[in-house]
Amino acid sequence: MNSNNKTYKTIGEVAKILNLIDKKSGKLSTHTIRFWEKQFKQIKPHIFSGKRRYYDENSISILKKVQFLLKIKGMTIKGVKNQLNNIETELDVVNNKIINTKIKNKLNKISTIIKNIKKNG
Repeated sequence: MNSNNKTYKTIGEVAKILNLIDKKSGKLSTHTIRFWEKQFKQIKPHIFSGKRRYYDENSISILKKVQFLLKIKGMTIKGVKNQLNNIETELDVVNNKIINTKIKNKLNKISTIIKNIKKNG
């Protein structure tokens, strides 16, 4: 479904992206996403006609962060809420690693300065 050049995915498609599969039944587990929606205010699906949930790239990105922090890092729901609520820390999930955007930007600036120093002697 396209609206205003945004691509939306259904809850089933998002469950597939996140590889949320019920171990007992082998079926996609969409209830986890609905639970996370209730826990984390940052996850805001778009609800169109028929009351079906559709997720944009921003919501999917937040869901990936939540999944990483809960499942890989072993954080609690409260800890993840604190992390997501911390406006100062913008997180990017890249290859299952969290990179603080501010630190990344500072490192890029330092790298540029070093290149300029080497270039200019």
